[in-house]
Amino acid sequence: MGFPKGICVAINGSSTPKVMRAGVVGAGAFGRHHASKYSKIDGVELVGVADPNGDARRAAATAHGVASFADWRSLIGKVDIVSVCSPAVTHAPIVRAFLNAGVDVLVEKPIATSLDEADALIALAESKNRVLTVGHQERYVFARTGLLNYPDSPLSVECWRMGPWTGRGADVSAVLDLMIHDLDLVHRLIQAPVVDVQAKGRTLHGRFADEVTAEVQFENGAVARLTASRISPIRRRGMRAIYSDGAIEFDFVTREVRNSTRRALSAPTLDDPLGASVQGFVNAARAGSMSLVRPEEARAALETALLIEDAAESTARERGASEEFALQA
Repeated sequence: MGFPKGICVAINGSSTPKVMRAGVVGAGAFGRHHASKYSKIDGVELVGVADPNGDARRAAATAHGVASFADWRSLIGKVDIVSVCSPAVTHAPIVRAFLNAGVDVLVEKPIATSLDEADALIALAESKNRVLTVGHQERYVFARTGLLNYPDSPLSVECWRMGPWTGRGADVSAVLDLMIHDLDLVHRLIQAPVVDVQAKGRTLHGRFADEVTAEVQFENGAVARLTASRISPIRRRGMRAIYSDGAIEFDFVTREVRNSTRRALSAPTLDDPLGASVQGFVNAARAGSMSLVRPEEARAALETALLIEDAAESTARERGASEEFALQA
């Protein structure tokens, strides 16, 4: 007979929590960081990492003294919780397999690359009574400020997330790679449906846009303006929210906040947002409770991200048609 999640088993009069066996799929930069976080959490045993790249998986496994696997399926049956840090286009099938195996899942953003995939994963996690959360780690930084405790919506929000080209995340556009973090925060601040999206982008590497600017209009009249670039010469990450009584600006690099409103806020001083995200996932899995980032919220960010991609592609087609017409004329 099994025990409900979060229950301690009494042995000889003592209460001993079950050690949670953790695995990591993907031994790239994010996967290595996830493995490091698990290895430092009490009550968690990191048992293995999986990656088709032999050098990457062996380096990660050696660093933590755990097994390595070329095929992520080899982790099934060996783990209770897993971080999926593989390329975004692989998220849905991998997450689905672990949920079906009764494993709680933390998947790096985005939750999936289509709404159908996201909806299927959310429904599956609910039917299997498993925790499914997404690595929108900036939410942990944001939550510490106290801004989410205020119910009123800003009149406008401006977000920027920019940095030099690294080659990471190139299987998707800068929208799904970078901007989706800010879309998650925008949706937490502006609790209203999206009514219009305008966007444009440019591509320097590969097939997908490396820099995108977007304007999102909401039903309540609020507007969000976002810029995401992985080809910027400088690293800048921040947000400015305009309210009727002033403005609030966060610098996510320097962890500074400027606030001219009446809201009492703390600086976003969380030093290890990824560690907080992994620890929050472990806590939720252990208790069988919801995590800070619910999969439905990650789905909302994905939906707007896909609208922005569509708008940017439409703008590119129109621009191309205009340029062709000008050449022909």
